Amino acid sequence: MAGHPPGHGEGGGPTVTSPATFAPGPVRGPKPPEGAPARSRARDIDGFRGLAALSTVVFHVWQQYFRYDAHGSHPPVGNRFLGAVFSFEVIDLFFVLSAYLLTLSYARAAIDGRSTRPARLFLFRRAIRILPLYVLAVLVVWASRNPTLPGDWQDLVEHLTFTHVFDGQRIFYTLGPTWSLSLEVLFYGVLIALGPLAVRACRPLRRRGARIAVCAAGCGVLFAVPIGWIAVAHYGVGVPSTDWAVYFGPQARFGGFAAGMGLAVLTVALGGRGRLTARAALPVCALALAGLYALSLVSAPENVAFTFYHPLASALWFVLLFGTLHIRRHTVWNRVLTGRWLAAAGLVSYSLFIWHEPVMVQLHDAGLLPAGQAGFPLAVVLVVLAALPVAAVSYWLIEYPASLLGRLKDTNGRPREFYPEALPR
Repeated sequence: MAGHPPGHGEGGGPTVTSPATFAPGPVRGPKPPEGAPARSRARDIDGFRGLAALSTVVFHVWQQYFRYDAHGSHPPVGNRFLGAVFSFEVIDLFFVLSAYLLTLSYARAAIDGRSTRPARLFLFRRAIRILPLYVLAVLVVWASRNPTLPGDWQDLVEHLTFTHVFDGQRIFYTLGPTWSLSLEVLFYGVLIALGPLAVRACRPLRRRGARIAVCAAGCGVLFAVPIGWIAVAHYGVGVPSTDWAVYFGPQARFGGFAAGMGLAVLTVALGGRGRLTARAALPVCALALAGLYALSLVSAPENVAFTFYHPLASALWFVLLFGTLHIRRHTVWNRVLTGRWLAAAGLVSYSLFIWHEPVMVQLHDAGLLPAGQAGFPLAVVLVVLAALPVAAVSYWLIEYPASLLGRLKDTNGRPREFYPEALPR
């Protein structure tokens, strides 16, 4: 973990639904994942990933340079308006984006009667996307920090089983930001359980509006439950915000996934209708970004903005994604997101998320990062410049080859026959 969290908690990681998840077909080449948006919109999503991944690196360097003493906490940048930019959290964007992409196929099946692919295929593709890099990184980092056996074996087991999010002591051990992957994996289980239930519940309903209402109501309940949990924990029981297992677990953080599921339902419900013009889309996006910045600015330990930061941020990310994706034509904002440098960062965002903290720690331990809080800006540059090449190598040596395992299954989730018997003449 890169220092004690000064803000709303450890930064998260990029959604793991990326171009590398595409499962190649037998001849035609890569196909998008279930429910993936059109390629023109996928480029915008790549841009979001790039921005979010780079923002996560900056956030963790910010944490590394935070200082505490008898007089309280001291951020590395004294100007609170500038500090609100550096301390800006994007974890909820990752959750909203992931849930949106993965729920689209279920929303289309429930509302429009389309088919869904088997759960075994969904889980197989998720596994080959997440596990190879994650398991390797956990083993490498854990071994480097536990040079003598048995070491902290409980930490290793919890990370390999994605249960460290429930351990208030070890939640940020080994790979601090990967607590968010625990929630991601739990969401997969929830989705393959609730998705088919929603499809079956909507099947008898004749009116499309009724089917939309059922799906939207379900998303609303899932969004409200974490708000109730947080309110009871904070105001009813008085649990401090430093009780990580209480405020970082799925019971408190599922609102981001619920917001993404709601966005998928809204997108399917509207179809091609209601697309925003550039004149309408830009103000919507600007207001959402302003709201996110204001939330970061006014949030202070134990105030209302701090306590409900993540549900509020999830709602604002919902608005921003809608204003970015459900449009008639690209705006200036879309052109920023689809820039080449952001697309490149988005491509390696998962590897950047996994490796940036170990890279930062190694640079710090080697004395290669500037000392003192005045060195924070230079430290950001150094960590980014060091982590990006590592992420690129990791992507091409680990992520991309692992993605080719998608060829092993056909569209029905069965083992693919690579050498079919010759047809009789």
